[in-house]
Amino acid sequence: MTNTNNRTVEGGRTTLQRAAQAVGVVFLLVGILGFIPGITSDYGTMMFAGHQSEAMLLGIFQVSILHNIVHLLFGVAGLAMARTVSGARSYLLGGGIIYAILWIYGLVIGQESAANFVPLNSADNWLHFLLAVGMIGLALALGRGARTTTPRRA
Repeated sequence: MTNTNNRTVEGGRTTLQRAAQAVGVVFLLVGILGFIPGITSDYGTMMFAGHQSEAMLLGIFQVSILHNIVHLLFGVAGLAMARTVSGARSYLLGGGIIYAILWIYGLVIGQESAANFVPLNSADNWLHFLLAVGMIGLALALGRGARTTTPRRA
């Protein structure tokens, strides 16, 4: 383990890369859990898309097949982009911006509207806000001065 620009580097990965990797793993898990009856209540009502889906991940977050697929894809993107420092920074910053936009979108559309195709409920909206703040915060805090190449082992 070495210290580079005040960032701990283990196994050739910076803290920024590990953060992006962890976020990607969480999104993968959430995407998988959304397809598991029991963890997702009212599983039988899950639709491909649309606000009519009454399936609720952990009984709180409204989900659909599309919503779960988006989580899976976002997780795969996180793992892939965590391979490089610039990719990890882009994933966290870009993902945070996407979630900020999604939060605003969820606030302005009606929950019973056809525009609520993902679908989103109030719990989703506020989770998206927290994800936006967290991901952007990680990108800025851990990306400051991070190396753009992984250190070589001697």
